[in-house]
Amino acid sequence: MNHPLHLYNSISKKVEQFIPINEPFVGLYVCGPTVYGDPHLGHARPAIIFDVLFRYLKELGYKVRYVRNITDVGHLENDADEGEDKIQKKARLEQLEPMEIVNYYTRRYHQALDMLNTLPPSIEPFASGHIPEQIELIEEILNNGYAYISNGSVYFDVVKYQNDTNLYGILSGRKLEDLLAHTRELQGKEEKKSPYDFALWKKSSPQHIMQWNSPWSKGFPGWHLECSVMGAKYLGVPFDIHGGGLDLQFPHHECEIAQSVAARGVQPVKYWVHNNLITINGQKMSKSLNNFITLEQLFNGTHPALENAFSPMVVRFFILQAHYRSPLDFSNEALKAAESGLDRLSKAFNKIDKLPLDAESPDSILLEIKNKILNALNDDLNTPIAIANLFEAVKIINLASEQKINLNNKDIDILHWMKNIFIENILGLMLEKTQNLHDIAPFIELILDIRTQLKQQKNYALADEIRNRLKNLGVVVNDNKDKYTWEIED
Repeated sequence: MNHPLHLYNSISKKVEQFIPINEPFVGLYVCGPTVYGDPHLGHARPAIIFDVLFRYLKELGYKVRYVRNITDVGHLENDADEGEDKIQKKARLEQLEPMEIVNYYTRRYHQALDMLNTLPPSIEPFASGHIPEQIELIEEILNNGYAYISNGSVYFDVVKYQNDTNLYGILSGRKLEDLLAHTRELQGKEEKKSPYDFALWKKSSPQHIMQWNSPWSKGFPGWHLECSVMGAKYLGVPFDIHGGGLDLQFPHHECEIAQSVAARGVQPVKYWVHNNLITINGQKMSKSLNNFITLEQLFNGTHPALENAFSPMVVRFFILQAHYRSPLDFSNEALKAAESGLDRLSKAFNKIDKLPLDAESPDSILLEIKNKILNALNDDLNTPIAIANLFEAVKIINLASEQKINLNNKDIDILHWMKNIFIENILGLMLEKTQNLHDIAPFIELILDIRTQLKQQKNYALADEIRNRLKNLGVVVNDNKDKYTWEIED
């Protein structure tokens, strides 16, 4: 018997049974990218993790509305309230319109995620398309006394909010007194009452390109405000699940909670789910630290830190082999191990239609493994444990293929469930069939004829390199004097 889905709730700090607010409907909101550069490996992790959660919720029979936003305005440098807008800065450097930057990098983001086989969200709202709603929310917060106007900008009053509610820090565990002790002194030109107050609306300078009219000034909305507005607009208040990277927990998500409580008096979300970060040598991978590897570089092998290219499915498998709440450190060795593991899976599960069947075999060998996979998924989306059990099934497939054990009809049905439902529909992994190489047999023959000529010219080094690279593609070349044979490796 499989227990129901449980998820770790960042706000309660414990694993809880998932019970939707309005079953069978589920609202899922995930913070999307600020589109001012190419997507990197750090962007891939939340995209893949919440894609798997989206897929699994649908597999469980829920009607899921998945909202993932695009931030195209208001996200300033260093996630602060001062400095230049990240998109405007990129536009200035490239001598382009900000929306040219937004459109270009949004397309690049979508292209990379398509290659990673993530499903598109149900709704993908842009922050710049929801300015009127953001102004309305600011007015609600002002009317309730939790914000103030300063020189045309509007700031959230964190001290008043904390004094009235004692809720600031409920998600991140940060204490206001600790923030006070570690925050810089206010400078004379500072508009805020307190340095930890955050912007709801920023008055723009005359040279600022992206600006809108508001009751307070020509300006632009604060970064935290955008998600509060778009989540509430498309999913209601409260909604079921808010996801995002652990680095967004403070201040971004903490401020989202504060804005919702200040405006509406209610917590905006029932379950907060955060994925941990991808690191390089133990350091967070990010554009601001300039230590990132773009997905295009991963797929093409063009980054100096890479020994070779890795396919999108290998990258997806690499990410799913770690629990989403655990840190994941990048290395060539880890990606190569993922590549090898995915190859083993592909070869095994592409055999299942050819396995010998013993209809008289009384008991299912694989039922317990299927149940372990489901229990792992239901235990806070534990994909590494589920995948480990999948490799137990690989051992059984290989033994059955060698006719060392017998499988019955139920086992074959379970193997098809593992391949079609678990691997492809839930994990979103597309298993490549090596048999497809037969479709390009004439090209392989052409390459091997050229290789024969190289050997006749005594260019053995290049001939060996061709043989080795073909082997990496699953083509085994057997040399016999001046002849050769080749075969597709199973």
